[in-house]
Amino acid sequence: MEQLLRNSFMFLSKNKTLTKLAKKYGLRFGAGRFVAGDTIDLARGVIQDLNHKGLDVTLDYLGEFIEDEQEARETADHCIKAIEAIGTSQLKSQISIKLTSMGLDISDEVVLKNMRRILTAAEKYNVFVTIDMEDFSRCEKTLEIFKTLKKEFKHVGTVVQAYLYRTVQDVEELGRYAANLRLVKGAYKESPDVAFPEKKDVDENFKKIIKMHLLNGHYTAVATHDDSMIDYTKELVEQYKIPKHQFEFQMLYGIRPEKQLDLVKEGYRMRVYVPFGTDWYGYFMRRMAERPANVAFVLKGIFKR
Repeated sequence: MEQLLRNSFMFLSKNKTLTKLAKKYGLRFGAGRFVAGDTIDLARGVIQDLNHKGLDVTLDYLGEFIEDEQEARETADHCIKAIEAIGTSQLKSQISIKLTSMGLDISDEVVLKNMRRILTAAEKYNVFVTIDMEDFSRCEKTLEIFKTLKKEFKHVGTVVQAYLYRTVQDVEELGRYAANLRLVKGAYKESPDVAFPEKKDVDENFKKIIKMHLLNGHYTAVATHDDSMIDYTKELVEQYKIPKHQFEFQMLYGIRPEKQLDLVKEGYRMRVYVPFGTDWYGYFMRRMAERPANVAFVLKGIFKR
C-alpha cells in the first residue's frame, strides 16, 4: 500500500494541469507545512526565525521543467532577488537551483546565461549556490554544466543521489573539482536499469559516498532524515577526526524540526532546505511520495479549514 501511494504521488507530481491549478489557487491543502510562502518577504521571515534558532538555510525558489526562455529568465531574476535579500539582510542562507527552471530543457546557451547571471550576483553578496539534481535523464547534463561553471565561479556546488549506480564514479570525478557536494538518497522514480531498487542497497551506497567524499577532504552536506545515516556520519567523523567545519547535516523545512534543533545543540552545523514561490506543486507531491505519513498532516490541514 505504501509503495502504491509513493508511485501515485510521483505520477501526480508531473501532471502539468494540476501544476497550473496549484499555481492559481496558492498554498492550500497543507503545502504551507513544507513551503515558506510565495514571496521572498515571507521566506525572509522564515529564514530569520530559523537562524535565530541556530539553523542555517538553503533557499529554493520553486520552479522546474520550464520550456519558455522568457519564463526561465524571469525565474533567474527571482533567484537574483533572493540572493540580494540574503546578502542585504545578512541572513545565514545559501540558495538552491534546479537547472530545468533555468532553461536546461531549452538549450545549454540559455541555462548557462542564466546561471552566470545568478553566480555573478552570488559572488558579489558572498552567497553559495547549490545546483540541485533532478531525474536521471538530466543527470549527465547537470554535472557537465556544474563542471563548466565551477571553472569560472567559486560559490557553486551540486548534488549527487545515492540510489543511482553511477554515483560512486561521479563522486570520484567531482573530487577532482574539489566539489562541495550535497549527498542525498534520491527522490525520483527511476528504472532499475539505472538505480538500486532495494532500500538496503541505496543505504549502503549512501554510506559509501559519505565516506568517500569526507575522506577526500571536500565539504560534504549529508542530506537525510534517517537516524541511521546521521549516526553513521557522526561515528565516521569521530573515527577519522574530521573537523566539524568540513561537513553539515541538511533536512527539509517542515520535516523533523525537533531533530534539527537537537543536532544544533550537539554542536553540528544543520542546514534547512526552505522552498518558496508559487510553483510548489511538484515539490509538494515528491514530499508526499517520500514519506506517505506526511499525508496525515495534509489531511489535518484540510479539515481545519
